Amino acid sequence: MNTFRWGILGTGGIAAAFVQDLKLAQGHSVVAVGSRTLDRAQSFLADAPGAVACGSYQELVDRDDVDAIYVATPHPSHHEHTLLALNAKKPVLCEKPFAISAAQAENMVDTARKNNVALLEAMWTRYLPHIAQLREILTSGVLGQIQMVEADLGARLADQNIERCVNPVLGGGALLDLGIYPVNFIHLVLGAPSAITARAVMTDRNVDAQTSAIFDYASGAQGVFNTTMIAQTPCRAVISGLLGRLEIDRAFYKPTQMRVALFDGTITEYPNTYIGRGMREQAIEMAHVVRTGLLESALMPWGESIAVMKTMDQIRAGIALKYPFED
Repeated sequence: MNTFRWGILGTGGIAAAFVQDLKLAQGHSVVAVGSRTLDRAQSFLADAPGAVACGSYQELVDRDDVDAIYVATPHPSHHEHTLLALNAKKPVLCEKPFAISAAQAENMVDTARKNNVALLEAMWTRYLPHIAQLREILTSGVLGQIQMVEADLGARLADQNIERCVNPVLGGGALLDLGIYPVNFIHLVLGAPSAITARAVMTDRNVDAQTSAIFDYASGAQGVFNTTMIAQTPCRAVISGLLGRLEIDRAFYKPTQMRVALFDGTITEYPNTYIGRGMREQAIEMAHVVRTGLLESALMPWGESIAVMKTMDQIRAGIALKYPFED
């Protein structure tokens, strides 16, 4: 099968991590890199030797030798740059968070559908092997009826002079950058909540430094998540049912080990044997979707991306988090 050819839109740290992990995926290559300036694109070629540097995003998406575009620009730009690529008839793998709001996410999906072009959210956790195992465990019913899902993600970022984390113009705050992972994880297990209670600690620049929320479900189950950019936290996740629990070790959103601990005392370990960071699995899924003529992935379908963004909208409303670029 021919090599799947990637165009990288954006030259930040997440793009570099994606390109490095992609080197472990057979049959994938980076053929072009686009930035706002040619100098920045050329500088990125140290991570992508053999690729062509493009001095504008338009130049990148217009290339005939690109099979898909990986959008890795700052959060507020995901909507604009995804539409740019989709309207150029290029399939898109868009970094998380998929968009700033559910309205933007819906517009992205509508544009993909109108152009008959594949669109996937780069929520890389959803495509990992241990999450495939998690799905099998949940389907088996071994845990019994799920009562509680807990997930946390915290990193000491607020005092590290990382502008994208603290600047409201860049969509800063813990929720969009870190909280998207535990929110997405709870959605994976329990779906969209019927009610949300959220609280936050805000910075002096009016973005959330720390946010916690409880999701309520008609079944009586609850989801609890915490995210912070003030301090490092365990970054673990636990799914608790009537018959047992699934414990996912640090960091739950990356390739890691986990175990099932049943009420009768039985423990089954699932060791981590994965090599690499794990960002290539979403690229492999993207190639599969494009080559089979699909528009979305069953692992992270459009409806799920929109549902997660609706939950994020509700949390933001609950903690009065509004960005200056919003209407």
